Formats: sequence, structure tokens, C-alpha cells
Amino acid sequence: MSKIAIVSDSTCDLPSHIIEKFDIKILPLRVIYQNREYRDRVDIQPQEVYDRLDEEIPTTSLPEPAEIIELFDQLVEEGYTDAICISISSKLSGTYNLMRLIANDYDEQKLNIKVVDSKTLSMILGFVVLEAAMKVKASGSVEAVLNTITTIRNKIQGCYVLKTLKFLKKGGRIGKVEGTVGELLDIKPIIGIDDEGAYYTINKARGRKKSIQKIKELIDTNFKDKTINIAIIHGGAEEEAKSLMEHVKNLYSIKESFITQISPALGVHTGPGLIGYTAYEI
Repeated sequence: MSKIAIVSDSTCDLPSHIIEKFDIKILPLRVIYQNREYRDRVDIQPQEVYDRLDEEIPTTSLPEPAEIIELFDQLVEEGYTDAICISISSKLSGTYNLMRLIANDYDEQKLNIKVVDSKTLSMILGFVVLEAAMKVKASGSVEAVLNTITTIRNKIQGCYVLKTLKFLKKGGRIGKVEGTVGELLDIKPIIGIDDEGAYYTINKARGRKKSIQKIKELIDTNFKDKTINIAIIHGGAEEEAKSLMEHVKNLYSIKESFITQISPALGVHTGPGLIGYTAYEI
């Protein structure tokens, strides 16, 4: 009888109680300062990154290869026959390629490993991972779980706005997002992630208030009169996230909702002030 593990990385931004409830295995990315390296969400939390940005902007790196091998070995010891690893977009991180290389070298007689490029990140990835874990709990086969991943990924909508594009540019994650000239005029791009897993501009608005209003309008356009699961994501903008959630709860039929702060490894590339949403019809 098969026993399936769901594995993701720390950029999935799922709340810890969900990770524990569904026994989801998380591989932490790395946040690297000049004098020390931290495991994402293990040794360092999001607010710590924002509090230190004036002193130093850290870099980020992949999970340690040894840690991935150790996790696979642990899964074998725990009696798992299969592992489905769902990673951050390969356009934004080398995590997928690293997992795939290690999985290809791992003894498939011990553990059958499937590695999936989610072509996304944060709570879009988080919801994909959650739905996969729920499918496992419902006694789904590997094939059924993989089908669920594809179906949910195609249904999910999401976007966010930043206070500044400075950190996205510095980290080389700017993708197809426009905005260099617009920043001088306080034009805020509403950023989404395309089918290939790269950032792009969905829309634009002038100033913080109007950009958050534009996000509300996008939610309404996509989900009016539908029952949804939704997450409000933020980076050091908790009060605005709570306000956006209150707005959403007053207007929509919601089954599951979360307010979650993006991981330190993502926060390095967005800076403080990110606000956005992820949702899909159920």
C-alpha cells in the first residue's frame, strides 16, 4: 500500500497550523547576510528581514542539497513509498531544478519521487500544496494528486502591489513588470504571475490607496457571486491586510480564509509593504 508525502519549500507561505495538520514537509530556502546564513522561517522571521533592510539587504539561496537528501531518507524511514515535491516557480528560483536533480539520483526502489514546478509562489503555491495534501488525506493515488495540482493551479487567481520596485529590481526578479519611469509618478504596477511562472503587470494605479482599491476590483471581477477560498498576503503590512480581509468577508461567500505574511526569502525581494491576494472558486 502506498504512503504519499507532500513536500514543498518555505515560499509556499502556508500557516504553520496547516502545515502541521496535514503533515506537509517543508524545505527552507536560505537568507544570507554577510556574517550569517539563516534558514527561511526556521532561524529568521519576516519582520526581522524588514527591520534590518536599512543596514543590509541580504541575498537568498536554495535549500541545502544535503537537507533535501536527508528529508528523502527520513521519508523512507517513516514508511513513505512516494513523495510529491511542489516547488516555487523555476523562473524565480533554482529550487525546482535542484530538487529534480537530487530526485533523479535518489534510489527509486526506496522512494518514488515526483517533482512539480508550480510556476508560482507564496499562497498560490500554498493553496496548490494544501489541495494536494487534502487529496492525499482522501486516499488519493499519486496520479490523482498530480491531477489535482494541475487543476487547482489553473483555477487560482492572485496579484499584489509593492511600495517600491527597488528590491525586485535589485534581486533580478523584475520579470515582465514595467514601472521604472512610473515610479517617479507614484504609478504602482499590480503584479501577477503568468502561466510560465514569471512576474508581469496586470494593471496599474497611482498611489497606495488606489492600488489596493484596484486589487479589490480585481477580486470582484474574478469572484463575484462565487464561493471561494482566499488568502490575503502581506509583507509587513498587517493592518492593511486585515482591512482587505474585512472588505472581502463582507462581500463574498468564503469557505477557507487566511491572512499570511510572505516568507523572509520572498520579503528580501519585495521589501516591506507588499499587499495582495490569492483565491479560487470551490
